[in-house]
Amino acid sequence: MRLLGLVALFILVPIAELYLILKVGDSIGILFTVLLLAADSVLGSVLLRTQGRTVWRRFNEALASGRMPHREVQDGVAVIFGAAFLITPGFITDIFGLALLLPPTRALLLSVVRKRLAGRMAARVAQGPVPGSGPGPGYDVEGTASEQPSTPPPRLEQ
Repeated sequence: MRLLGLVALFILVPIAELYLILKVGDSIGILFTVLLLAADSVLGSVLLRTQGRTVWRRFNEALASGRMPHREVQDGVAVIFGAAFLITPGFITDIFGLALLLPPTRALLLSVVRKRLAGRMAARVAQGPVPGSGPGPGYDVEGTASEQPSTPPPRLEQ
């Protein structure tokens, strides 16, 4: 079912993007539409640079203070996806890209994602182990051990 959703997403989003680009082109003209899409791409690369540096600095500060930088990693992934969406031509992906690149909306979106993932993880833990998982067959080896006195290695004569 998830695969079908992804296939639909990869088919429907480009169709919707093309439709919206054509509608905007009808309204403001082809030249201005192309310039607007180019400006979005430039804005995406500038925001990637500035937000990427900020996230990278916070990541290094977290490591230097001795704590795990899990939030900084999440911010970094969101910035990369946001920049990719913004650099991709199209107005729908630009909206998602801006939402992931701007810190207030990024924090809001990441909190929603964290809550959804926490719920899924709690449900997974409550289910218990997956059938068939766990330790493999054990081997029981019987024997005895005894300590031998150590002797110095023989000396080589020259």
